[in-house]
Amino acid sequence: MNGTSSTGSTRNGTSSTNYRETYERSITDPAGFWGEAAKGLDWFSPPGRVLDRDREPFYRWFPDGVLNVCHNALDRHVEAGAGDRAALIYDSPVTGSVRTYTYRELRDEVARFAGALKNLGVECGDRVVVYMPMVPEAAIAMLACARLGAVHSVVFGGFAAHELAVRIDDAKPAVVVAASCGIEVSRVVPYKPLLDAAIEESAHKPRHCVIFQRPQCPADLVEGRDLTWDDAVAGAEPAECVPVAATDPLYILYTSGTTGRPKGVVRDSGGYAVALHWSMSNIFDTGPGEVMFTASDVGWVVGHSYIVYAPLLAGATTVLYEGKPVGTPDAGAFWRVAAQHRVRTLFTAPTAFRAIKKEDPQGTRIADHDLSNLRHLFLAGERLDPETYAWAGERLGVPVIDNWWQTETGWPIAANPRGLEPLPTKPGSPSVPVPGFDVRVVDSAGNDVPAGADGAIVIRLPLPPGCLPTLWGDDERFVASYLSAFPGHYLTGDGGRFDADGYLYVMGRTDDIINVAGHRLSTGAMEEVLAAHPAVAECAVIGVADGLKGQVPRGFVVLKAGIDAVPDTVAAELVAMVRDRIGPVAALRQVDVVPALPKTRSGKILRRTMRGIADGAAEPVPSTIDDPAVLDALRPVLRPGS
Repeated sequence: MNGTSSTGSTRNGTSSTNYRETYERSITDPAGFWGEAAKGLDWFSPPGRVLDRDREPFYRWFPDGVLNVCHNALDRHVEAGAGDRAALIYDSPVTGSVRTYTYRELRDEVARFAGALKNLGVECGDRVVVYMPMVPEAAIAMLACARLGAVHSVVFGGFAAHELAVRIDDAKPAVVVAASCGIEVSRVVPYKPLLDAAIEESAHKPRHCVIFQRPQCPADLVEGRDLTWDDAVAGAEPAECVPVAATDPLYILYTSGTTGRPKGVVRDSGGYAVALHWSMSNIFDTGPGEVMFTASDVGWVVGHSYIVYAPLLAGATTVLYEGKPVGTPDAGAFWRVAAQHRVRTLFTAPTAFRAIKKEDPQGTRIADHDLSNLRHLFLAGERLDPETYAWAGERLGVPVIDNWWQTETGWPIAANPRGLEPLPTKPGSPSVPVPGFDVRVVDSAGNDVPAGADGAIVIRLPLPPGCLPTLWGDDERFVASYLSAFPGHYLTGDGGRFDADGYLYVMGRTDDIINVAGHRLSTGAMEEVLAAHPAVAECAVIGVADGLKGQVPRGFVVLKAGIDAVPDTVAAELVAMVRDRIGPVAALRQVDVVPALPKTRSGKILRRTMRGIADGAAEPVPSTIDDPAVLDALRPVLRPGS
């Protein structure tokens, strides 16, 4: 194969280490910029053409390149002499087990399971649904699909049977790979009955199901269709990497659609590999042999990109953690993992830190662990409020790097490029646009707004490598959902502004901008005020319908553990703070203190669902919810007249 060694040509993979120069080159000469970045990978056939503009707006990167993502994530490091380096550390406080896989061991496990899938008839281009908890076998299954050129679609373990059935019908997998169960803090969740019900409901029937049996809850098998993981690999010969076109899909990842039908985000092979490889050194400042702990789940885009693919493409060590930020066993769980495995880069969601802060407001458990190897904390997935930013930075003593991106983009749109040129951080901002992303803030007519003014955040086409080229089987929906509102631009759906220094501020989804008596107000700005109160652990502000003013804001807060505060007093203080800092026009009159806020499993607060209930709609329980009981308990508080 052609390409460089596993370390790449330079630490940052570009000829310049100045952010502004690098960014400008990525925008004015995207083919030259990304053509150079592509040299950091191995190719069966290097791309002679970097960017295909012929089917605008369906741009394609490296259209004539041929590679294999699994080879680049595993085999090339072994071939370069790094086979004994740690590739993946499985840390599971819920089962009390820790295991380390070297690059050679992980490659061999992946090749063997790829052989098992091949024995079941899986070929290049076939789809495989992966329905598993945070166990090494989930990553092995993903990489095995990549090795064969098959397209994996990971569905978060424990998703409801109907939602799984919808995804099976859309992806039409040849095989489903599942675990018998998942393990939560206080319970075991059987997965196999959910899988059986989903297949019963779906019109498409997979040929086989491979079941990873866990001792906590072994599953019954369907004769002729199901086989265990152990039986599948027992007679399998290791499979070699299959050359695939850079434009061939690597995976489908479903995200919620406004119509109730999930959108299958397609990720191509070549562009994704190039973008992630570049991001590890330039954004995350993490390279070969260094340890990255991304506390997410492989069911979400952060898990795909920064648990599985990016660290391995970079030759780093990735931590796959089966546990929670609190409760497994306590609010010091992340610090234990970071100390034990000598973590350099920690990446998680702000929600996780708010949960830790709620249980351990002073951060006293940090002192119990040696975090001298920790260099960066990256946070993404939910808006990072300045209070959480300050709390984390003060207690950990490392840079706190907010970064903003989406399932659709696959990697950060805006971040602080720590490996390229570390920039000053600013509370409330994910810093600057990442090279490759031509980010603009525009008004309703598509005109750029001046610095300091709010607008819709859009990205000028073409999107850089790694972003979705389309939706699975639905080009028309791709255009309608993302490209029609502002021709020539991708609609992020988020609103925000640039400041005079070019820093981006993302204030939340555009439907979180509320109109109070003709005044457009950001609920995110109000949340910043609420989060600054010393008793508040986390908060949400939603706009609800009002007959007089159109909309009015309502606030909901969760108090820190151990805080001796009277809820009514805190609520009154919060109303006064918003009036003082934003003004009477904000019209925030009601703040409710609640035990918990409803969230998705990825940690996002379910503001849209809360808003619907408050407006009197019969909102169903979202399929992505982490704990339905939290939403059920909140319904009486949310309902009109409460």
